[in-house]
Amino acid sequence: MERDYLVVRAQGRAEIVVKRSRFIATARPVDTESEAQQFIDAVRREFWDATHNVYAFTVGPNDEVVRSSDDGEPSGTAGRPVLEVILKERVKYCAVVVTRYFGGTLLGAGGLVRAYSSAARDGLHAAGIARVMPVRRVSFALDYAVLGMVQNYVAGQGYTVADIDYAERVTMHVLVPARSIEAFHAALTDLLHGHYSPETGEDTLALVDP
Repeated sequence: MERDYLVVRAQGRAEIVVKRSRFIATARPVDTESEAQQFIDAVRREFWDATHNVYAFTVGPNDEVVRSSDDGEPSGTAGRPVLEVILKERVKYCAVVVTRYFGGTLLGAGGLVRAYSSAARDGLHAAGIARVMPVRRVSFALDYAVLGMVQNYVAGQGYTVADIDYAERVTMHVLVPARSIEAFHAALTDLLHGHYSPETGEDTLALVDP
């Protein structure tokens, strides 16, 4: 099971305006270099009349594949700053295209770096950042009288409730980070005064809040 890392949840878009130039950042998750290139091509077709479609992407949990392009902007002022934002935010398997419509005023090298960096950062956060980590699905039954207390504990620890079944007793299904499983079992045993008989699934990768 791979170690945990950050990703973007879905495709997202953000726009900033700097001295009448529009910078439109589109970010999305990508699994492969080929998928990244298809996404870049799709954005280029969408904004076919733009002055520039700058891009950067990284593929792999350890950034095994990274690419960037200035797309006609002065060397080092566009693609690399976008890539640096992705790497600084520690987001993996991600591509960002920043589209620019020139507004008539030159921004200079420093201005371009700041504009492309800001747009890329806004695009990433518009797409939503989540953590991929190994989790186990833990299922256990409890009485209605203690449901609120257990829900408060689960929420306070940041665990994800996958489902709740309501019958004669309540059955909760919680996604627990694999590294926290023993602490979770100990806490629930204490909260339920020993009346805790969990069923634990195999490790799987899941999206959780960062």
